[in-house]
Amino acid sequence: MHPYHLTQWILFFFFYSFVGWLWESGYVSVRKRQWVNRGFMYGPMLPLYGSGALTVLISTMGVRENILLIFLFGMMAATLLEYVTGAVMERIFRVRYWDYSNQKFNLNGYICVSSSLCWGGFSVLLVRIVHVPVETVVLKLPLIAADGIAFGLVAVAAVDLTQSFNEAMDMKRILTQLEESKEQIRKLEEKIRSVSAEVMADYRQRYETAAEEYRKRADERKQEKLSRKEAFLERISLRRDERRGQLLWLGEKAEQLIKEQLPSKINEMIGKERAKELAEIRQNITQELQKLSSRTDRSYLRIARHLRRNPTAVSERFKEALEELRRFMDMK
Repeated sequence: MHPYHLTQWILFFFFYSFVGWLWESGYVSVRKRQWVNRGFMYGPMLPLYGSGALTVLISTMGVRENILLIFLFGMMAATLLEYVTGAVMERIFRVRYWDYSNQKFNLNGYICVSSSLCWGGFSVLLVRIVHVPVETVVLKLPLIAADGIAFGLVAVAAVDLTQSFNEAMDMKRILTQLEESKEQIRKLEEKIRSVSAEVMADYRQRYETAAEEYRKRADERKQEKLSRKEAFLERISLRRDERRGQLLWLGEKAEQLIKEQLPSKINEMIGKERAKELAEIRQNITQELQKLSSRTDRSYLRIARHLRRNPTAVSERFKEALEELRRFMDMK
């Protein structure tokens, strides 16, 4: 195999990233019956395929004439890359962008035998067939032209990667807040229940009424002709209103109990402890309302775009929040 210049390696990376994007986007689009811009990034590239191609080319440099060794070396190198990439991305974003947990003989859901065999077949196809004409074209490019093209591609990809990374971190932040908010409301309900059973009975009745109103409003909006974006934001808005109503009502009841200075039947020490507990409840409710306000429509739209590009993304930690967002996206 010809010893390549760094610029040529970069061009190979972007070419195979583009080919991988074409393959994945086409495959997913056919299954979804609508166009899906597949991948972590906005642009037409899937870095895993570009990195996989380079890994295969490097790992098979000394065995280019032996198909069996190309298959084995390429399969092992690409499988290792896929495992490391999947594990690192989940560690950073708390989301698994592909999941082989349902496949036989998988390892932690990041890799599986069928995927590895595909990498082996891809390695043979790449080294013996696809890369031959690609190599010819790239090597014929004047180095100064190749440098210019590579620099431009790297600059554009850097901007894209930065935006995509921030988008993924936004999704992690909001999913974290959604899960924490749900758990916090549950804890607040338990704390207020421990102070006043009568208050919680009233709360349950009010919550059921509010939930029914939420369902009615959602059904009414279904009858209106809204764009996909408008419909998604409307469902998010309704759910935010529901959560805000829960928090405000819990806050009102905590305030009411504080003003009443608690029932006289308990002694002064217990009363002080309860008052402190209610003050903490009030503070927690205020914090939850602030977090609720920080989750803007723009943030939710960024998450929706990210999830549409990554329909196979799953998360054990944020499972319920992720499933709820997907339901809002898929509802007609």
